[in-house]
Amino acid sequence: MAIEPYNDIPKLKPRDAAGHKGDYGTVMVLGGGRGMAGAAALAGAGALRSGAGKVRIACPFEVQPTVAQFEPSYMAYPLQDDGAGHIDFPACAADLERLVNSSTVLVVGPGLGTTDKTRALMRWVLESVTLPTIIDADGLNCLEHQADLLHNLKRPVIVTPHPKEFSRISGVPVEAVQADREAHAVELAQHDHLIVVLKGSGTIVTDGTRVYTNRTGNPGMATGGSGDILGGIIGALIGQSLAPFEAAVLGAYAHGLAGDIAKDQNGEIGMIAGDIVDSLADAFFHLVPG
Repeated sequence: MAIEPYNDIPKLKPRDAAGHKGDYGTVMVLGGGRGMAGAAALAGAGALRSGAGKVRIACPFEVQPTVAQFEPSYMAYPLQDDGAGHIDFPACAADLERLVNSSTVLVVGPGLGTTDKTRALMRWVLESVTLPTIIDADGLNCLEHQADLLHNLKRPVIVTPHPKEFSRISGVPVEAVQADREAHAVELAQHDHLIVVLKGSGTIVTDGTRVYTNRTGNPGMATGGSGDILGGIIGALIGQSLAPFEAAVLGAYAHGLAGDIAKDQNGEIGMIAGDIVDSLADAFFHLVPG
């Protein structure tokens, strides 16, 4: 199969003067276990700063107050937890289904944790949820030894692994992944409806037939929480009606552009993930003036 290089940067349309928040999608973030509340919060903040109309974060009851305090502009919903600070699935299934069924796109994994119950949750997400889905961080780690769930998908699923997470879901050693990032990303993306965003210097975005190599970003983005933001950005762009592959391409570009703006303001050494969130408004101003 011929692989087509993709060099365009997709664009969002300027907003309708009569538009309202319901026009721009409801992004649901699922994650945020004990000690990792900030991961889900950063994903939610990234979605807000990328134009999502509404953002919901569903997280364990124990950490919900902490998640809610990060940002008043999103909604934080408590789910039954397992007593150790992680989501208790399937005990919370009914509440989770209600939230999913009234959302536009799902981002799952930031701070989720890797327990038997979160692994069962990921099986449910891939077998039963019908929304476009972005899987990152512990969502990917929960797929180790059950990566067959990424086969025969019925709706768009975007995975956003760094090389070690890619190795866990593909079985390819990290060194081999890094030796030919594009080829391995394309091979994984051959599964139906799967889009791969292989993070790192020169992030690769592919749906198995098209491949884009991102050139924005800098080493200052190698800081905890940076990757969580990307999932929120992509979710927000899908919520604003971009096709999933185009949303992944623009998301990678905007994420790196925000990092470059943050570098200009703070330098590479002092940059933290929150600086990237704060720079997203400037990044999208350059991409969609107005």
